[in-house]
Formats: sequence, structure tokens, C-alpha cells
Amino acid sequence: MISFLLKRFSGRHYKKFLEKCRPVVARINELEQSYQPLTDDQLRAKTDEFRARLKAGETLDQILPEAFAAVKNAARRLCGRTFVVCGQELTWDMVHFDVQLIGGMALHEGKISEMATGEGKTLVATLPLYLNALNGRNAQLVTVNDYLARRDSEWMGNLYNFLGITVGCIQQQMESDLRHEMYGRDITYGTASEFGFDYLRDNGMATRAEDQVQRDHWFCIVDEIDSILVDEARTPLIISGPAPIEREQPFTRLKPGVDQLMAEQTRLCNRLVSEAKEMLERPNPDRQGAARKMLQTKIGHPKNKQLLRLMENPEWRKLLDKVDVEMNSDLNKGELYALKEELFFSIDERQHQADLSELGRRRLRPDDPDAFVLPDLATEFSELDKDNGMSLEAREQRKLASQQRYATISEDIHAISQLLRAYSLYERDVEYVVQEGKVMIVDENTGRVMPGRRWSDGLHQAVEAKENVMIERETRTYATITIQNYFRMYEKLAGMTGTAETEATEFQDIYRLSVQVIPTNKPCIRIDRNDSIFKTRRDKFAAVVREIEAANKRGQPVLVGTVSVESSEVLSRMLKRSGVIHTVLNAKYHQQEAEIVTRAGQRGAVTIATNMAGRGTDIKLGEGVREAGGLYVVGTERHESRRIDRQLRGRCSRQGDPGLTKFYLSLEDDLMRLFLQGNLASKLMEGSMKEGEELEHPWLNRSIESAQKKVEQQNYAQRKRLLQYDDVLNQQREVVYGIRNAAIHAERPKAIIFEQVEEEVASRLDAAGYGDRHGVSEAAVESFIGWVNSHFPISLKPEELANGDISSLTPKIVERIKTAYAVKESVEMPEALGSLERYVVINAIDHHWQEHLTEMEELRKSIGLRSYGQKDPLQEYKSEAYTYFEELMNNVRLQICTGLFRSATNLQSFENMLAILARNARTVGPENAPVATGVSTGTTSALPPGAAAAPERELELPKVTIRRELPKVGRNDPCPCGSGKKYKHCHGA
Repeated sequence: MISFLLKRFSGRHYKKFLEKCRPVVARINELEQSYQPLTDDQLRAKTDEFRARLKAGETLDQILPEAFAAVKNAARRLCGRTFVVCGQELTWDMVHFDVQLIGGMALHEGKISEMATGEGKTLVATLPLYLNALNGRNAQLVTVNDYLARRDSEWMGNLYNFLGITVGCIQQQMESDLRHEMYGRDITYGTASEFGFDYLRDNGMATRAEDQVQRDHWFCIVDEIDSILVDEARTPLIISGPAPIEREQPFTRLKPGVDQLMAEQTRLCNRLVSEAKEMLERPNPDRQGAARKMLQTKIGHPKNKQLLRLMENPEWRKLLDKVDVEMNSDLNKGELYALKEELFFSIDERQHQADLSELGRRRLRPDDPDAFVLPDLATEFSELDKDNGMSLEAREQRKLASQQRYATISEDIHAISQLLRAYSLYERDVEYVVQEGKVMIVDENTGRVMPGRRWSDGLHQAVEAKENVMIERETRTYATITIQNYFRMYEKLAGMTGTAETEATEFQDIYRLSVQVIPTNKPCIRIDRNDSIFKTRRDKFAAVVREIEAANKRGQPVLVGTVSVESSEVLSRMLKRSGVIHTVLNAKYHQQEAEIVTRAGQRGAVTIATNMAGRGTDIKLGEGVREAGGLYVVGTERHESRRIDRQLRGRCSRQGDPGLTKFYLSLEDDLMRLFLQGNLASKLMEGSMKEGEELEHPWLNRSIESAQKKVEQQNYAQRKRLLQYDDVLNQQREVVYGIRNAAIHAERPKAIIFEQVEEEVASRLDAAGYGDRHGVSEAAVESFIGWVNSHFPISLKPEELANGDISSLTPKIVERIKTAYAVKESVEMPEALGSLERYVVINAIDHHWQEHLTEMEELRKSIGLRSYGQKDPLQEYKSEAYTYFEELMNNVRLQICTGLFRSATNLQSFENMLAILARNARTVGPENAPVATGVSTGTTSALPPGAAAAPERELELPKVTIRRELPKVGRNDPCPCGSGKKYKHCHGA
């Protein structure tokens, strides 16, 4: 009853929107009919008319019916014409349906249009893009890959060009000048990563306004929005370069040991599972002992084939599940730990972690019991400092050796951990493929290779070592932004997809986007059969092959969806043995994607494809296929996300075509094994399920969907948490990029420089005690004057600071610095001064911002440990990040102050400035006072009232020979004082 009532009232907000749109649709169709007698030139003139009316004060909403009617009429006029799109001839046969007009209105209002596959989303986008481009600002459409961006821009470009609207397309490896031109057009197509990287290059790397290619972020439609803003959003966009490495990466050195350890663990697990089987098959079986050995095997080698065979026995599987639950309770933690310690390492598939045991540590380092113990530097340094019998130099040498030992051990521990993960959790042809001697990550949601993407924290190098390919250097982040934060910059954001409803909460929470379900043009007559569940993967694939053979004999085309490259290749081998002709589309055959998908609807065609998210090409049915039942979509496994399953189903039954879908599952599938353990799987196995037997029931579908919902909620919580962390960095990014952009676009960034100088002077006056009512000390005054005179040639004296406070002293000191800077300006090349000042600001920001990003990344990795101290890691992260940011801005201000008088447009200008300042120092310098830096300003404000300027001999400072008694400490090395901080944050500050 409750279910009936919920269904009765569900979707009312969708219906409300549709009711609101109906009169507008009628008006658009009426206007479109009135445009039909117009000539092509008269219709094209409508564009200029709309632009003029917008400038006169009309709004986009007011001209929407007329603009949509113009686009629909232009599409009608193009019918029958042939165009070359991406090298292929296509005949235009599209005119907007009423539901497409509604979809266009939803996009214009900043909603997500959920439209089924084959409903013409590509054409729908032309309506709001044309309308929003009329105000002269760049409207953009984001697609999932370069091919679709180029195809859609060329295909739909014919419609835009007909109406006098310019269209451009951004592609990988495109030159900067061409990118600038593409963004300068009315409408621009491209991928999310290209738009994001252009933003990072414009704001984080460009040094001149001419180098920036993007315009403002006005209106953007994201095609396959769930794929881009949900699935891809987990990976931030990063521009990086090679990091300065002081020592060789240890992966190659450590790989043989880990290789051997993996082999020994496999042998150990094989022995354990064999013993368990033997114990269970005895007349009086030791069930408890056998279950423990099975649990150990599961912890040490979860995908062990012998273990999976044992799991096929329902009684034994139930026994293992029961022991697993018992051992993971708080009462048996000690016992579980003891079981793990009998292995070389343990694997946690859910958390994607692998941990060495004491046995494993001894096997890797039999000759060094302390190989995995980090030295206690604080205690060691304290004891060394107490040792008065040791010379200072010997003490520092010991400290340096301890630091190097600490660095080596920590690096080795980290590298071994990553190698274990690479061997035990990352499978070739599942998580990655090896192409052209490189490890390429496979996107788990789309099945596509992600070129240029690398796992962080040394994991990618570990996988490269495992696969014996060249290990590339670790990179350093130059600029980064998440997909979420990039798209939240747009004033108007909209999206299209066939599957957004399941993620409606996330779109609303993160992007403030509501989902609008658009009805299909023709009723969907697809038949979705119940899932079939088998005991083993072998049984499942055998059933899939039988089903494909039967469909193939009756001429029905079959599209088979798999979740990994490995599954697609296993199925391909089985079909070859059965003599079924087929094609394979996975990460290894990405280039032939569009061609393979286009042929998938022909009579008798069999196509195996990894996840069909955002393939972007319609599957049109061939001759006689409708009579054979339409396209048959077979899923070989349920995905963690219901959206991916819906996308696969949506590949058939487009525009009222017939279609059939069915999923085949096994109890060995990852979703069933990891997320339904001890629940549905065990209950199914408790029965008399035999090998090869098939289970099918609507209740089973619901159980699987409930498991998918749990995983979706878990993934959403992770994405939301990651975004909360990135929001902190995003606020800092906006401040830094704001200053940087102001410097780039200012003709002379002089005002920005002196704003920073003023802040630094005020900050140092405050640190010296001038803002404190207790007064200042002589040492503080000397320190401040020393800093000012070493950075600015103004020869500041203690008496000039007497009886002053921050508010009165800051403007006076800054004015003196400006006067000195006027001397510098007088000798510089006027046309180059702006570039010089820009360099001073940008160089300071870029250097310290890149270091800041590295430090924030390290903080993000380690902050989770604070939870052990009952502290909220997010709040701790915010607090630490604020401190880091204050330090960043202090360092930027200091470098600007340092570089102001130590840079010049050319050597001659620099020498001229020094000569003028030195001459002025000799003629107007204070009596009996040495010049602090060898140069000082030509201002007479430093003279006492009534005093005459007397010539003074230039002082010669004694030559000092500097001898280093201690070894040099690098900026990023631990400070020798034992504080645990980096040297640059401690005594090197």
C-alpha cells in the first residue's frame, strides 16, 4: 500500500515543469511555422535582431520562444543536405521534437535533462547554446572525449553557421594561439579536462595576458553529466612536472624481494586451503580448524582459485562466513591478529590495503631486525646534545647520518607497502593495461584508458616496477583543481544524461542542480528480464555464450557489457571456440570505438564492450532486426553503480524500437562477494543450489539493487568528504590566482607590489613590538632596521622609529621605499618596467604556491591519523591549512620585498641604479653613520633639520672569509635541532 502511494505521487515536480513548458512549446511551433516563408538570409538576420534586442534591455527568457523557433526552422532547412563530419559523409535528417524543445528549456534554466539514449541530446543542446551565445559571451559544451567534441562541433556547427553563430572546438595538443581563437568564438566544444587544464594554465602558469586563452565562465552544458561530474570527479586535474629527486627511487631495488614474498605467500595459501579441504573431507571433520585456515587464505589471497572452488559448497561457505564475522568482532581481535601474523602479509580488498606481518618483515630483512623500525630522532638528538665528550662537528655528522637513515628506512617501508598493493590488488587488464611500454590506467566507469593520468604516492611507480617497464620519475604539482570546483565557477551550469535520477541528491547538494526527467518522443517498449544468478563465473559465462549463440542463430544483434578488459577477453575466447563471429570494444581498442558501436545493431552482429558510459554513438537497427526482437543487451556483471547498468540497458530500444535486456551474475562476482557476503549469497548457498543451476526472481533483483545503493551512498560520502577538503584549498587558490591575475592584467603591477610591501612592513613592525603597549626592545628595533635596510636602500635609523606605532610608521617607511623606487624607475627602460614588476610578483607566487601544494598534499595524506586522538580530521585540516596559507602569503610578500630592488630589465639599468644610489649615499648620508647595505636613498628626509650635506668618503667593509664548519642542511631536510620540522620551517626560516 505504502509502495503504491509513493509511486502515485512520485514525479509530481517533473509533471509540474512539463505543464509549464507546454504553452511555450506551442508558441515555439507557431513561430517556427511563421518563419518557414522567410528566405535563408532573412532567417539568418534574426540572430542580429536578437542581439540588438538583448542590448536594448530584453532578457534571454523573453526571446527564448523566437530563438528556439529560429533554431528549429534552421534544422528543418538543413534536412536532406550532406555534410562531412570527421571524415564521414552524413545526411542531415533531424528536426527538433516537442520533447527536445522541453529538454532545451530545462537546460536553459540550469537543470539536468534526463533523456533516454537515442532521444537526440546532441541536437537538444543546440537550442540553449544558441540562445545563451547571443549575449556575446562564450557558451560551452563539455563532452566525455576529444572525438565526440570534434564530431559534435562539426556536425552541429552546420546549424550554428547557418544562423551566423561561430563555433569552435578544443582538442588535446592544440596550440595556444588556436585555443585562444576557439574560445573567442560564440560556442566552444571540448572535454572537461581540456577546459580545466586551460583554466589552470591561464591562472597558474601564464605570465602575460596574451598567454591566457579562456574568457569568463558564463554558460556550460555538460553532456553525460553523471559520468563527468560524479565518476571523473574523484580524480583532480593536475598539471605537474618532474620533482627534484635527491636519491634513486627504491622500487627496482626492492622488487625482487617482494616478488619472492608474493610467491611464498601464494604457496603458503595453497597449502592452507589444501589442508582445510582435507580436514573437511575427513569422516570426523575439524570444521573450526578448517574454517580458520580458509579465513587465513581469504586474508592472504582472496582470489585463490582453490578457495573459490571450496566456496561453491554451501555448507563450507556458510561456515567461513560465520567464522569471518566472529573473528572481526572486538572480542576476537587478538586471535584475528595472531592468524594474520602467521601469513607474510594480509590484504583488505575493501580498503585497498596490504600490510606486512612480522613474518613478512623478517623474510624481507633477515639480517636486520630494525629494518622496519623508524629511528627516534628526537631521543637520539637529545642524547647526542648531552654528550659533552663529542666535538660539535662529529655530533652534527652523527645527526645527519641519523636523518639519512630515517629517510632511507621510511622510503623503503613506503615503497614495499606500495609494491605489495601493486602485486596483490592491482590486476593487469582490470585496473590498468600496458601499452607501448607504459602502464595506462583504465577508468572503472567507462572502460576507457586515461592517458597521462598516474596514481599518486608512488603507487604508479610500483605498478611499473611490477610490469618491468620504465619507471618514470615522481612528479611535483604545479597547479591543481577538482572537476567539482572548476564547474562550480560557471554562472549557469546545466547537463544532459540518460541516467541522473539515481544521483539527484548529489547534484543538488554539490552543484545546486535539479534533475528534470524528459519523456521520450515515442513510448519505450524495451523488455527488462530478471537477473539470472549462477554459482560460479564459469557457469555464468557458459550461460551467456549459450544465450548469444541462440540470439545469433535467429539474427538478433547482441551487445554484451562487461566490467573489465579481462572479462571481455575471456568471453571473446569462449565465443571463438563456439565459432561465433564478434567484435571487442575495450580499453585496448579505444580508437575504433565509434565504428564498432555503429555496427552493433546490424543483423547477427555480436559486440563485446566494457562499460558503455558516454560512448556517444547511437546504435541504429539494421534491416530485419526489428522483426527479430531488436537489439539484445546482455550484462555479464552488475556494476557498483546502478547508473552504469542503466546506461547499458539504455543502448537498446531507442525511438520506440524493440529491445531486450538481461543481466547474468555469479556468486563469485566482486559485488556479490564483497557487499552481499553473509547475506543473500549465504542464503542462496544454504539451499540446494547445484553447479550450472540458474536462479531468477524479482526479489533477487531488489536485493542486488539495495547492495548497489549502499555502495553508491558510500562512494558519495567519500566524494563529498574529498570536496570538503578541496574547498579549503579552493579558497586559497582563489586568493592566490586573484593576486596573480591582477598582476598579469595590470599595465604596471606597481600598486600590487607596494600593497604587499606595506603588509610586510606592518607585519614586521607588529612582530617587533610596535603594536604592543609594553613597548619594544632595543634588539627588536635593531632586527627590524637590519631587515629593512638589507631589503630596501633607504638607510633607516633607530631614531626615526622613536615614539611611533604601526599606523604612523608604516606609511612613512613605505613612502621612503617608494621614493627609492622612483630612482630605480628613472634608469629602467619604461616599456619593460611593467614586465619586470610582473615578473617580481608572479615569480614569488609561483615558487611558493608550488611548494604549498606539495605541503598541502602531504598534510591531506597524514591528517587522517588525528582521528586516533579523537579529533575531527577535517577541522584539524582546516586549522593546519590556515597556518600553512599564512606562511605561504608571508613567504610571497617576503620574496616580493627581496626581489624589488634586486632585479632589473637589463644589467646596465641595474648598474646605473646602484651608481645613483651610491652617489646620493656619499653626498647626503648621515654624519658618522655607516651605510647599512653599501647603498641608500637620495632623499634628504634623513638629514637633521638645518644640517648641511657634507661629502663623505665611501666606506669599505672588511672582507670576510666564510668557513662552513657543519655540513649543509637542505631546505626540505629535517632540522638538526631535533624539532621534527623541516629546516625551512624551523631554524632555516
